[in-house]
Amino acid sequence: TVERTLYFTVVSVSLELILGLAIAQLIHSRPWGWKFLRFSLIIPWAVPTIVNGAMWRWIYSADFGALNGILYQFGLINHYIPWLTLPDAAMNLVIVADLWHTVPFVALILQAALATLPEELNEAAAVDGANAFQRFWKIRLPLLRPAILVALIVRTVEAFRVFDIVYIITGGGPANQTITISYLTYLFSFSYGKQGTGAALSFLISIFTITIAILYIRFLYR
Repeated sequence: TVERTLYFTVVSVSLELILGLAIAQLIHSRPWGWKFLRFSLIIPWAVPTIVNGAMWRWIYSADFGALNGILYQFGLINHYIPWLTLPDAAMNLVIVADLWHTVPFVALILQAALATLPEELNEAAAVDGANAFQRFWKIRLPLLRPAILVALIVRTVEAFRVFDIVYIITGGGPANQTITISYLTYLFSFSYGKQGTGAALSFLISIFTITIAILYIRFLYR
């Protein structure tokens, strides 16, 4: 269970940071339609997690899901696949659903931080011959450390104690392959009647999140 929770946390938070930073940089460059893109990011993030989980459960449905329909129409599969019954794929499918909901949150935080950075530094580096990647890696990314810290702490805490989206999409299955620590805490506390074990697991979640927050702060403010 701990391994599955760590896998969900590491993969989801890493992808959220990478995708969120890419989207934030895209919006900051102000291409055509950037205002609509920034506005549209609010929609997935504003959807309640329960609703998001229910929507993705329908998308993954083996009988009438949109995922099967799209793949079948493009000839990528020749029959509908019961995605949520595949032990090796279930956790990754939950991560995809979580990304759709949470990447906009990270992107909006980083885009707001990018908007406050002084452009004089970027322009001076360009005059000195630095290319776009060097300006991003040496100037913008270090200045984004406070915003990145906030996004990482918030998302790591939420990801490690993930429960609702797992409960709605897979219910811990198939074959217990998507049971996380928070879901196990729920089972022990309310299904098995072992409140002591549930309290111990809750304490473990708290210790982990505090430890991760301290490590983030020490790393980003070296």
